Amino acid sequence: MPTNGVRALRALADPTRRAIFEALPLAPLSVGELAKIAGISSSAASQHLRVLREVRLVMMRRSGTRRMYSLDPRGLGDARDYLEQFWPSALAAYSAALSTASEEGEP
Repeated sequence: MPTNGVRALRALADPTRRAIFEALPLAPLSVGELAKIAGISSSAASQHLRVLREVRLVMMRRSGTRRMYSLDPRGLGDARDYLEQFWPSALAAYSAALSTASEEGEP
């Protein structure tokens, strides 16, 4: 079974969800504002936001009659934890490539 970090990355593979996600770091936005940014209807934005909420990449709070969305640090942490497991091997491969290039006299 995939971890939440994997599910978060899968959710962001969709370009529309990624556009919605990328619009949120500076300030909470409403469904209507996010729909306008993504160039989709409010109902389509709500469906994408549901997916992002399920993997804890965004959270919602009510502000009067509006629903405001912001980034959820829990899901971001899950995705980061998943990706960090690859960092040591990626650095080792990079180091090996630099060593090989140096030995072959490449700049």
